[in-house]
Amino acid sequence: MRKTFKTLLLALPLVMAAMSAAAADGAAGRWKTIDDKTGKVKSIVEITQDSKGTLSGRVVEILHSDRGPNPVCDGCEGANKNKPVKGMTILWNLKPDGTNAWAGGTILDPANGKTYKSKLKLQAGGAKLDVAGCIAFICRTQTWVRE
Repeated sequence: MRKTFKTLLLALPLVMAAMSAAAADGAAGRWKTIDDKTGKVKSIVEITQDSKGTLSGRVVEILHSDRGPNPVCDGCEGANKNKPVKGMTILWNLKPDGTNAWAGGTILDPANGKTYKSKLKLQAGGAKLDVAGCIAFICRTQTWVRE
């Protein structure tokens, strides 16, 4: 009995590490972005985990846009200026921040070219993802749906 208890106690850190790694992958995948006003699916964003363990996301498909089938980020500055939104990285540097949550990253709104501090929260069941863009302590949250 004592040996079994010691074995379980020694295995606990390994189990916790495995659970932590699973949580980091929890938001990875393809997500449908939903237009706040119309409720229509606007695009598909693919979130991946990079070699440093941080999450990033890029637009892989444009499904609905008020600016035509191949919009560009005309409000962006720097390397993204006038580049196609399809293929553009719009989320980066999101690090684990608790169970099924990530923070400390940046999100780009390709409609206006502005960037915001960002955080993600995976909803129960993993089918929906709350994506927030923040200025100071004021955040606007969208719910994305897993594809």
